[in-house]
Amino acid sequence: MEVSGKTKVFCVIGDPIEHSLSPMMHNAAFRHSKIDAVYVAFKVEKGTLEDAVKGMHSFGICGMNVTTPHKTAIIKYLDGVDTVAEFVGAVNTVLNANGKLLGFNTDGIGALRALEENGVKTKGKRVLLLGAGGAGRAIAFQLAQEADELIILNRDANKARVLAGALRKRFNKRVVGNDLTPNVLKNWIEDVDVLINATSVGMHPHRDHTLVDKSLLKPELTVMDIVYNPVKTKLLKDAKSVGAKVIYGVEMLVYQGAASFEIWFNQSAPVEVMKEAVLEKLQAGGLSLEQ
Repeated sequence: MEVSGKTKVFCVIGDPIEHSLSPMMHNAAFRHSKIDAVYVAFKVEKGTLEDAVKGMHSFGICGMNVTTPHKTAIIKYLDGVDTVAEFVGAVNTVLNANGKLLGFNTDGIGALRALEENGVKTKGKRVLLLGAGGAGRAIAFQLAQEADELIILNRDANKARVLAGALRKRFNKRVVGNDLTPNVLKNWIEDVDVLINATSVGMHPHRDHTLVDKSLLKPELTVMDIVYNPVKTKLLKDAKSVGAKVIYGVEMLVYQGAASFEIWFNQSAPVEVMKEAVLEKLQAGGLSLEQ
């Protein structure tokens, strides 16, 4: 699509940002949807975030994604945030609504949609979530509304307990927070239906790392990993080898991006087009589902 003076601009900010797959994903979606827009990546260092937000105003940038290290800090520069972003304390999507900058967090809905689109319903299920950081909090917020019971394990046990308490109070559901140790993990994993790794363990370059010993995995389990580099983490390789259903981190990446698209344009996102663009980029870098 030809860029002109009428072309709308969208972006992602962070540091580092060179590795981002968002430009490929969203530009593919714009082309497919025949939207006169372009999506670019901007490196924004710590200490320059306020200037970047002012630049969004000044340049009339229509929408923005936010990644490390700005997802929490950006909130104070916005005109408002949705209930999820407020609870999580992090924003990954910004909408410029006629000069008002509104923040959203699509990580949790991205994870939930990845599960649902792969035929996994969490309603009435017991879910074990590893990690209570930014992504973990967003995922927990969505899961607590659906699952019969949610168990959150985190290396900082207090962080998991505080999150669990806040979710119990908000949704009146069974939510447990505990320490992420091999023994505690072993005790809980025996009776859950879904396991989600919301930590960075297993991410490149530490491809051989996993929090879950293969002996704890079973065919009846659904295992999801939010890590997408490598596409097939050790956790997912182990899960697949025992016959468990696996859901790749690429799925969450695409669905959280699709949710951003839908916030910006108020129309359905071309999910398959976005997924294909991401997979092509990963395969160009030597990463694929067949690795």
